[in-house]
Amino acid sequence: MKLRISDRMSKPDFQGDFTARILAAAGDPSIISFAGGLPNPDSFPVKEMEAAVTKVLERDGVRALQYSNTEGYMPLRQFISDRYAKQGLDYAPTNIIITNGSQQALDMVSACLIDPGDEIVVEKPSYLAALQTFHLYYPKVLSVSLNEDGIDCDELEKTLSEHDPKFIYVIPSFQNPTGLTYTQAVRERAAEILRKSGIPVIEDNPYGELRFRGDGNVKTFAELLGEQVCELGTFSKIVAPGMRIGWIACKNPELYAKLVAYKSTMDLHTNIFGQMVLAEYLLDNDLDGQIEKIKKMYGEKAEKMMDCMSKDFPEGVTFTKPEGGMFIWATLPEGLTAVDVMEYAAKRGVAVCPGDPFYEEDRNVRTMRINYSNSSDENIEKGIKILGDALRELMNK
Repeated sequence: MKLRISDRMSKPDFQGDFTARILAAAGDPSIISFAGGLPNPDSFPVKEMEAAVTKVLERDGVRALQYSNTEGYMPLRQFISDRYAKQGLDYAPTNIIITNGSQQALDMVSACLIDPGDEIVVEKPSYLAALQTFHLYYPKVLSVSLNEDGIDCDELEKTLSEHDPKFIYVIPSFQNPTGLTYTQAVRERAAEILRKSGIPVIEDNPYGELRFRGDGNVKTFAELLGEQVCELGTFSKIVAPGMRIGWIACKNPELYAKLVAYKSTMDLHTNIFGQMVLAEYLLDNDLDGQIEKIKKMYGEKAEKMMDCMSKDFPEGVTFTKPEGGMFIWATLPEGLTAVDVMEYAAKRGVAVCPGDPFYEEDRNVRTMRINYSNSSDENIEKGIKILGDALRELMNK
């Protein structure tokens, strides 16, 4: 066979298999995995979904099994629109496209906005699967540092004064990988800088409803910048990731039309059966109650993990203290790399995610992402103890 793989899949810096390796580690029962970003299965509404499936098939089975429109199932889009309205955002159902998870939304945005060589701006560090997606379209990626209170606004302003990027991609709430959240002051200053630049803002908000402590009175960029923002959302973190249902909310009619056109060439439409089942579940059940259950669970797990890290990690290791979401970001002392720790810990049955793939250029970094949402208390205690012992052994070498 005369097989010739495309350049985009052959780039030496393409790390698309890294996500697959993380998911594989998370699914191995012999490993205590803090590497993935998996929601806790104890939160999945299995019985409620079973009832929703039955209702959809009995009432509207033919429609659920037929082709559908590209934009998505209208009752589901209406539900999303209504939830936005409670936040003071006026996204109409006709501003919303249902996607195959927010990961597909990232690809759609990339295809519609990036030409080879275009500049785009991301946080430093940023979501690894977003970087992987962007790389497929050959942009020049400009990274702006994150501080404890959010994006470095001075650096952002300087970057935008010296460059003309196609868009900026941000995760302001419980960021992946750091767990950090922009303060309201940082959001307002960043919004003013972005308003002056006029560039599209791609705001990814998968964790925004998962705040378990701290001040929740912060505005999204969608609230601050209106039509300039393309908002990405997902049901993966608040209902079930296996359904693979997310969305794009976009008020710009030109971009919206291009997104729909591109999606129609990708997959015609998102699984209509899944959309109808999810809509049935959402209309028949209390989503806010479901989210409260998840917040309580994750808050307890985060506190458990931070307590264990404070007790078991050696001096010199620091870590973020998230107010929501699913991740803690640990920084190692000089002389250690996260890849070394990952390899050393893996031999002892614990998986962590080194920081390297979350950076555009930095390698052999001293940071690592640790997930708390998908582990039992017992595994948190055991895994963090093993990780702490591994850190000490490496530091004493």
